Amino acid sequence: MAYILALDQGTTSSRAILFDEAGAIAAAAQHEFEQFYPQSGWVEHDPTEILTSQLSCAVEALGKVGARPRDLAAIGITNQRETVIVWDRATGKPIHPAIVWQDRRTASRCAALEESGAGEDVSNRTGLVLDPYFSATKVAWILDHVPGARARADRGELAFGTVDSWLIWHLTSGSRHVTDVTNASRTLLFNIVKGEWDPELLRIFDIPESLLPEVVWSSQMAGEVTTTLGLGGAAVAGIAGDQQAALFGQLCWAAGEAKNTYGTGCFLLQNIGAEFVRSKNRLITTLAASAQHRLEYAFEGSIFIGGAVVQWLRDNLKLIGSSAEVEALAASVPDTGGVVFVPAFVGLGAPHWDAHAGGLIIGLRRDTSPAHIARAALESIAFQVADVLEAVQSETTPLAALRVDGGAAVNNLLMQFQADLLGVPVVRPQVTETTALGAAYLAGLATGFWANPEELRARRQNDARFEPRMDSAVRAQRRAQWQRAVERAKNWSA
Repeated sequence: MAYILALDQGTTSSRAILFDEAGAIAAAAQHEFEQFYPQSGWVEHDPTEILTSQLSCAVEALGKVGARPRDLAAIGITNQRETVIVWDRATGKPIHPAIVWQDRRTASRCAALEESGAGEDVSNRTGLVLDPYFSATKVAWILDHVPGARARADRGELAFGTVDSWLIWHLTSGSRHVTDVTNASRTLLFNIVKGEWDPELLRIFDIPESLLPEVVWSSQMAGEVTTTLGLGGAAVAGIAGDQQAALFGQLCWAAGEAKNTYGTGCFLLQNIGAEFVRSKNRLITTLAASAQHRLEYAFEGSIFIGGAVVQWLRDNLKLIGSSAEVEALAASVPDTGGVVFVPAFVGLGAPHWDAHAGGLIIGLRRDTSPAHIARAALESIAFQVADVLEAVQSETTPLAALRVDGGAAVNNLLMQFQADLLGVPVVRPQVTETTALGAAYLAGLATGFWANPEELRARRQNDARFEPRMDSAVRAQRRAQWQRAVERAKNWSA
């Protein structure tokens, strides 16, 4: 068997990537799907479109190299996290559109729970904060707003899952309702100290236990694909939320190692080892993917709008025709001309956790050009990462280098500015699709496609290393200016 197939189900597109034994990409396919914004602050997906786009990508990738399901050693699945789907167990059909991780409709519910004093108990059990970003209040919203849903859930007729569960349910024709520990750890319902669904959390969020999937390890045989979907007989043997998959794919397996993924959002994770520790700086503690079948932890800083700010320039302002054009436009000016862009379109994540922050562009002048705005947009990504890393570094060992991946990591202007802001090297691997690679690694290790983790570490190759070259005084001045802008953006819609 020649390949591992990684299904990478993201926020704006589904991808399928075939990896060979060397860990190189043999073929890939990608399909974007529609985003729905029914109200301000609401973000939804069509679960059926998620499924069909993912399956069509898989078949297309196999076709590019003439491979068949029998050529697959295993399938690894990685997915957008926190996005929730509730479906009918009998028909497999969703009862409501998927509510996406970016959605803010339950902000008032989270605030009410915080005011009731639940926040501390929830954080002690989950490592998370009470924020609409996570899954629990989204599930409760569906049960409370779809007629009859709560009664049907109580009767055991409905199933809930994050996107990994939804895909596996359909890949196995409903025979497997599972999620892995990393995705479970993002729901606000999973006790990451004990490694189990928590009855007290289910009570707090009013979620029936009958909805929940079985929790499995990230690297184990979890199901077999049925014959009707073009992948028949292939084993699903790796599952991880996208950021945990990227942490694993970046080989950040030792405490202190960190990566940042530049996708729709940005997500900085640092491995902190096998002991649960709560952050003092409003970072979250989450479960990391492990091939060892044990609970391992990471600090995470979640940035809601990363590469999505470039899509916003393309789709909303029409400043560029494609996302790839942003680097040349931004590089056409030496600096932002004093413009600062805070892309708090759906509030601010770590370390601020302000669901009511609003997007802001400040410092506009008569001579401000689209290039200045484009450069400020790119720089906003790096500023947000610097804020998160500063919070992480205040609680952990000094970082020798930041490993980077994701779509925007190919932008050399952004990566150099990131190194300048951090004052530490930024290292980009040869294969930047480390989210998919991590899922493939997890599946390959579970099935013996790769013998052990050491074999994978020996294969790693870097593509580029960006050394900091900004003067420390300039760095301090730029970050202070950014912080002033962030303070102006906070609490805008409250």
